[in-house]
Amino acid sequence: MALSKNFDHQSSEQKWYQHWMEKKYFSSTPDDREPYTIVIPPPNVTGILHMGHCLNNTIQDILIRRARMQGKNACWVPGTDHASIATEAKVVQMLRERGISKSSLGREEFLQYAWEWKEKYGGIILEQLKKMGCSLDWDRTAFTMDADYHASVIKVFIDLHAKGFIYRGKRMINWDVKAKTALSDEEVIFKEVQSKLYFIRYSVDNDVKGITIATVRPETILGDTAICVHPDDERFKHLHGKYAYVPLINRRIPIITDEYVSMEFGTGALKITPAHDINDYQLGQKHHLEVVDTMNDDGTMNEAAQLYIGEDRFEVRKKISRELEEKGFLVKMEEYTNQVGFSERTDAVVEPRLSMQWWMDMKKISGPALSAVMLDEIKFYPAKFKNMYRHWMENIRDWCISRQLWWGHRIPVWYDKGGTVYVAANEAAALAGYQKNNPSGKISDLKQDEDVLDTWFSAWLWPFEVFHGISDPGNKDINYYYPTQTLVTAPEIIFFWVARMIMSGEEYMHQRPFEQVYFTGIVRDKQGRKMSKSLGNSPDLLELIERYGADAVRFGIMIASPAGNDLLWDESTNEQGRNFSNKIWNALKLVKMWEDLENKPAVLSPDDEKKAYFAIHWFEARLQQVNVELEQLYSQFRLSEALKTLYTLVWDDFCSWYLEWVKPAYGAETVDAELINRTKEFFEALMKMLHPFMPFITEEIYHELSHRKDGDDICIAHFGGMQTVEKGGKIPFLEYGRLLQESITGIRDARNKAQLKPRDTVEVFVQTENDAAYEYIGNILKKQVTATNLNLVFESKPGTIPVVVGKEKFFILTAEPMDLGNQKKELKKELQYLKGFLNSVEKKLSNEKFVQNAKAEIVDVERKKKADAESKIRMIEESLTNLN
Repeated sequence: MALSKNFDHQSSEQKWYQHWMEKKYFSSTPDDREPYTIVIPPPNVTGILHMGHCLNNTIQDILIRRARMQGKNACWVPGTDHASIATEAKVVQMLRERGISKSSLGREEFLQYAWEWKEKYGGIILEQLKKMGCSLDWDRTAFTMDADYHASVIKVFIDLHAKGFIYRGKRMINWDVKAKTALSDEEVIFKEVQSKLYFIRYSVDNDVKGITIATVRPETILGDTAICVHPDDERFKHLHGKYAYVPLINRRIPIITDEYVSMEFGTGALKITPAHDINDYQLGQKHHLEVVDTMNDDGTMNEAAQLYIGEDRFEVRKKISRELEEKGFLVKMEEYTNQVGFSERTDAVVEPRLSMQWWMDMKKISGPALSAVMLDEIKFYPAKFKNMYRHWMENIRDWCISRQLWWGHRIPVWYDKGGTVYVAANEAAALAGYQKNNPSGKISDLKQDEDVLDTWFSAWLWPFEVFHGISDPGNKDINYYYPTQTLVTAPEIIFFWVARMIMSGEEYMHQRPFEQVYFTGIVRDKQGRKMSKSLGNSPDLLELIERYGADAVRFGIMIASPAGNDLLWDESTNEQGRNFSNKIWNALKLVKMWEDLENKPAVLSPDDEKKAYFAIHWFEARLQQVNVELEQLYSQFRLSEALKTLYTLVWDDFCSWYLEWVKPAYGAETVDAELINRTKEFFEALMKMLHPFMPFITEEIYHELSHRKDGDDICIAHFGGMQTVEKGGKIPFLEYGRLLQESITGIRDARNKAQLKPRDTVEVFVQTENDAAYEYIGNILKKQVTATNLNLVFESKPGTIPVVVGKEKFFILTAEPMDLGNQKKELKKELQYLKGFLNSVEKKLSNEKFVQNAKAEIVDVERKKKADAESKIRMIEESLTNLN
């Protein structure tokens, strides 16, 4: 059947993914092979594919497909995270659309709706990953609230509580007023915001002037319990020990002193609101100040505020500033830029709040996790993230692990009426603990904690609990697949997830959870902005796949992704990927067309045989060379460079050079069978090398190149590099090939400048120190530049077009009239450039500091540049003399 004009990505993608799934190529079970395991960073059940997912999962699929082709037992575990805050928000929204409020439901009824939502929408993103061609072991799909997983989370809580790592305490926390839950420090995103600085005067006993403070949150003055000044500040020494009065509500508060206060900021006087600022709270504890909490959990003012009760904090900010101004308390306002904390989940402005929560003492568990990274037991790529990790670990804070939600792992704690705590896996165990001192006690005497655990408290068990490491310790899967090999994730969750997984792995498996962590960059638009729905700069990934094809989209994201650095995404890279697919497809059509000719052995002329001999061995050497380069690039996770290397190998070396060099003469009726076979071998090898990056087109072409037996698919084909057939001895094919490419390019460029038509024949003379090279490349060179003869000479050839290529000097003789003036102009232009280049190199080499301090190899490179430039200048000057 005739091949389509271009690669049909839609039919190919559907056909091959279904085929791979039916063959269960992605499924893995323990055997005697070396395992290569990746666990997916579990996307939220609320998630849909975006460009960050595209980058992260393409990288994982490249690594897992390559491992599979290396003969390893490749296992990529999929799954989703229950995402307490985000999912509960989605369920509340769903209920609102049905006319139901969360507050009208009991916990159990609400959870029924939550599970209904999860079953309907929770697997969408996993299905979308199939569209990308991701080769995940779908039989192992995990969810962080599966029954076994839940039991393990509860078991870990109980264990850590028993060890004294988990405790309950009333402390200042970050409060999300939209989700109505506590947040950990890592869930707060600070953004630069344009605010106002309000200068407010407080009256003072027996002092006419009073005292003025500056604040960006005037609504919080209703919770003030002191004013603090620096003890050495001369401006306020007369006020030490006196009392001020909070404007509008007239609360009498002390003026205290503390060195914490900056004399330079604002007015030098600081209002203290212990219930609404972490630093104020610490000062309040130190000075035994009253704590007045003026806000409800939804960010509205409560009765303790005395004013604006039930109104939103930001509305109150507007109203209180107007009232302060009307009553003479507002001295002035100034524009002010400051950092404001936002919820990572809901984007609501975070409110500091004093709250009773469950905490985890991180210093007790973090030691081994710090050592594992700093001693390179776990290697970070890029290594620059080690310093960030170390700084956070050395300054680690306790983790607030409770969340005021219903969706999630409910904290396994019960309280009796006296407040005694019973930590237990279930009601029966809690009751048994209670009855030790209360034999006639009933379960109705106990009440379970209403809170759930932070989502990350389940996610940190992911690398081993997907293999049931706690729920079924010692099972064959955990023994075989753990520790995993590579984690691919984003640097913004290095503390949320990566550090904590290392801690839990060391604590419960007594070894690292993975060997390597590769941190991807952030996908940004052309303006450098992070892609997001709110900015409207994030494309629909499924639409891109529909338009360009999964291979092209994977190509586009990877070709633009420097190792570990942010990438500027542009849709044109998808077009480049689609063009690349079509280039490969056209190469296939060309080879298939040759196959349609009569294939016979030994039908080549002596010249054609020399061309084929050289081209085959040159490309064979290129394949070997690139294979070595790829091994190095893969080992350093420089996957974008690996793809660029393959792109050049396929587009330039194979399509533009090799196929042209071995192409049968126009009108030929036969083609050499061995040449076809070797060309197909090369094509097949290229597709194997490219398969991890572009799985669909490579599988399609693999089957088009030859009739395959059942089960012979590129997806599982072993590929350990090109095996060389030693025919060339010590002939430097790569060096000769480079010379041939540069010579063809140089001569063709000269022909164009001389305005010769493609079919105009020429004679070519070459002045060279490497006569042997032309025994191998001469016939191809003649064919590619439309030359009737190629002759070696020892001196310049008058009346010809001179061409300098490295140390080679070519003279083109044509029967067509030549524009010598144009030739001189071009040579003079090149001469001017080379002299400027030589001057810059000589300046660098004449700099003693550079020569003494630079690495020897760098200095050698500059000296080689100098020698090459001098040689080219001499040749061009000779050519100009010849033209004159």
